[in-house]
Amino acid sequence: MTEPAPTSFRLAYVPGVTPTKWVRIWGERMPDVRLELIAVTAGDAVDLLRSGGADAGLVRLPIDRDGLSVIALYEETPVVVVPKDHLLTAADEMAAADLADEIVLHPHDDTLEWASRPGTAAQHRPDTTADAVELVAAGIGVLVVPQSLARLHHRKDLTYRTVTDAPVSPVALAWPAGTTTDLVEEFVGIVRGRSANSTRGRGGDEPAPKRTASQKAAAKRAAREEAGKIPAQRSGKAGKSAKGRSAPKRGRR
Repeated sequence: MTEPAPTSFRLAYVPGVTPTKWVRIWGERMPDVRLELIAVTAGDAVDLLRSGGADAGLVRLPIDRDGLSVIALYEETPVVVVPKDHLLTAADEMAAADLADEIVLHPHDDTLEWASRPGTAAQHRPDTTADAVELVAAGIGVLVVPQSLARLHHRKDLTYRTVTDAPVSPVALAWPAGTTTDLVEEFVGIVRGRSANSTRGRGGDEPAPKRTASQKAAAKRAAREEAGKIPAQRSGKAGKSAKGRSAPKRGRR
């Protein structure tokens, strides 16, 4: 017995990642399959996928890839979040070395991979990025995060500047290995920018073969004839006969 087609696709996403564009394209291409968005913390995303709580997820690398299929999508620029009146705001961008005299907060949900963290570590690590932002506002220290997280936790009394040599934050699509369903393939095609007619998408039709110049010209002429814009063209044989032979003369009565 054939199993019924799924009516929904569950997509998890971590803070700062905005799937709006892909959700819109999904709605256009897959109107019969509802896309359910599941907000999840960076630390819980992998467990959610492994447990089957989501069909796929937009995550920040690095993650433990065991049991998961992963494709990288893009990298985010790192920025330092500081109070608006901080001395670091004098420049539009800076190097990590410019943070040497600062207390740099390191929340437990941080995913940036530093070879050597800049500045001085705080005595206690905040649990989340949101907690760290509150400490920045209180003047306790500064915070280096992907730019989307700085925007997500925007406050009127804070601003941010690019850190040119800080680790970038890769964003990826992950799903349970061995369960690459048609719907997962469809979403992979969307995030990779494939067209709706791609054969790798669910139910994608084979692209029509390209027409030659003569075929295009013939089709264009046929359309103009059908619209009555030009007279219909005679067939090749009829034209040749008409040109090659004169009409028979009638005799006198």
